[in-house]
Amino acid sequence: MPRKTILVFIDWYLPGFKAGGPITSCSNVVEHLRDEFDFRIVTRDTDYTDSSPYSGIVSNTWIRLADGTPVYYFSKEQLTRKNISRLISETPCSVVYLNGIYSRYFTVIPLLLLKKHAGVRVVVAVRGMLAQSALNVKKIKKTAFLMFVKRMRLFRQVIFHASTEIEKRDIERVFGRLNTVSVAPNLASVSIPGVNPQRFKTSGELSLISIARIAPEKNLLFALHILLGLKGLKITFDIYGPIYDTEYWKQCTDLIALMPSSIVIRYLGSIENNKVQETLANYQFLWMPTQGENFGHIILQAFSAGCPVIISNKTPWTGLRNMNCGWDLGLDNDAAFQDAIREAIDMNQQQFNLLSEHSFRFALRYLSDKENEEANRKLFR
Repeated sequence: MPRKTILVFIDWYLPGFKAGGPITSCSNVVEHLRDEFDFRIVTRDTDYTDSSPYSGIVSNTWIRLADGTPVYYFSKEQLTRKNISRLISETPCSVVYLNGIYSRYFTVIPLLLLKKHAGVRVVVAVRGMLAQSALNVKKIKKTAFLMFVKRMRLFRQVIFHASTEIEKRDIERVFGRLNTVSVAPNLASVSIPGVNPQRFKTSGELSLISIARIAPEKNLLFALHILLGLKGLKITFDIYGPIYDTEYWKQCTDLIALMPSSIVIRYLGSIENNKVQETLANYQFLWMPTQGENFGHIILQAFSAGCPVIISNKTPWTGLRNMNCGWDLGLDNDAAFQDAIREAIDMNQQQFNLLSEHSFRFALRYLSDKENEEANRKLFR
């Protein structure tokens, strides 16, 4: 029996990494299910915020990645409605899988074109874009767009992919209950670490890391504000991620300039996906009080590196204190975040090892959950 072909549209894909979660979410689905479905990816030939094409990639033709996945990388000049239409017509498929809501070329135009292709199942992964915290960014523009597409009934016949029950409610709040919404949790990479990397921890010192794009919704400014209130404590905080919002980054650097000498903060640029795991293994805590995450791949990656987390309660990863994996705290309580960091600083090697091991074991349990994979498999059946 021939395998179903799944035509995937996504603005940025491997070897890109600067767009963060959506690339990871999509590539992990392909990684888990490529032995059952024939995935074909359509994307740009540049990474998020970049203008130069990927090195070694041939644009405007189908090529295969090292794992065998066929990918079509559009150049900026060739990314047109006409060429997308041609690609859809030349690629018979059972399912079209769109990643995101707002993209002109990778969501809206494919949806308009697919109205002429009866019998094709269209699945739209929302990727956290309808969460209230996300809608508050560029709110006027997004509100106008959503009003327009609802009037046009552009998403009326699609199946929405929600990664959590919370996201399902977000979709129903925006689009109503006329659409089918399938809940399928985001998948982690199939590469499960076999050993919890050990790191040194002495009481009175703390190393923190953040890996996220520099944008208001990731709440780096709040993270820096919390640290500024911890004068006299010995902390290092390394920041990784592409600068998406330069004005916001200027506010961050202004706050960094006010830090006492005991708190050392470095910006180390973007980090490639294949280096994230080994990098996390060099730090004691992930420090990311985000305003909201649809999933938070970096949080799960931190757990799998034995790196406990200090995050907000605006992600699916909650109840962490009871599981000895770190803290998830309300953004309206600065004192709670500062108390958590003080407690982390005071930890000795034995206390830290306990949190690290609990974090690592928690990640292993999540990674071995086959129900999540089956829920994703049903999206394409």
